[in-house]
Amino acid sequence: MRATVLLLFLGGLLAMPVQAADALVWVKRLSDVEQRQSFQGTFVYERNGVFSTHEIWHRADPGGAVRERLLQLDGPRQEVSRIDGVTQCIAGGMAGQLGGGPLWPARKFNAADLASWYDLRMLGESRIAGRDAMVIALVPRDQYRYGFELHIDQQTGLPLKSLLLNEKGQILERLQFTRVSIDTPDDAALQPSADCQAIRASKPEVSAKVPWHSEWVPPGFTLDGVSMQRSPVSEDQVASFDYGDGLARFSIFVEPLHGAKVDDARTQLGPTAVVAKRLNTDDGGMMVTVVGEIPSGTAERIAMSVRPQAQGAAAQ
Repeated sequence: MRATVLLLFLGGLLAMPVQAADALVWVKRLSDVEQRQSFQGTFVYERNGVFSTHEIWHRADPGGAVRERLLQLDGPRQEVSRIDGVTQCIAGGMAGQLGGGPLWPARKFNAADLASWYDLRMLGESRIAGRDAMVIALVPRDQYRYGFELHIDQQTGLPLKSLLLNEKGQILERLQFTRVSIDTPDDAALQPSADCQAIRASKPEVSAKVPWHSEWVPPGFTLDGVSMQRSPVSEDQVASFDYGDGLARFSIFVEPLHGAKVDDARTQLGPTAVVAKRLNTDDGGMMVTVVGEIPSGTAERIAMSVRPQAQGAAAQ
């Protein structure tokens, strides 16, 4: 009996690295699917217990260009069109809901690096929108980020279902196809409607001389971009820092207060944490705001670590 139990135990230990290796293979397929796979379909988005239905057209051209169009099918008409991640036009309030990057949760990342911050596990197989999928769990190795459950199409590597989970396993955000086709959308499908109003893309001033930096960010998060942008409500310049670990993302904004009395704030909107902290300075104070799909405690620690940049030092 003891020998049988020992063999079963050793067999389980040996299977663990094999499962992790298999999961890594699937995550690697996911890492570049946005640039190589065209698709179109309908998906459900759930956040804070509220559901919405969307239609998406995504075309990855052989030359590397990516065109996308997203249309909300219920409630007020909302629409967005993008080329290579740059928004071309918007209808309704979609602008306030969507950040930069792709309209469906697939992005390019280094899968091996991702495995340093998430425990990759094979959970089995599933069937989503009539297609066979492999189920992968990405369990954070620390308390600074959320976990993911991904149902990856066995044929294409496309994520057919994505769940963002907190430390208790509760769903914070769900995106799930109800219908999907891997056919390439034609020009007519990608053409925005007349309601989609063209916007002029304002290029932020990218600078390595931003006078602020964060002394602490969670392990695995790297600085993707630093810029100075004009505030939407004043003539002030706002310092902006974008960080990511391949799956999770957050941004830091630093804006002058000019002596205005503003209280600290902390809000959790589903998976999105918003933490604002006043930083006292000689010229009237600054407001540091951290926004991202990270736990609020992580966002608060990041906000409290923002400091003036030493003269001549590069942003971190």
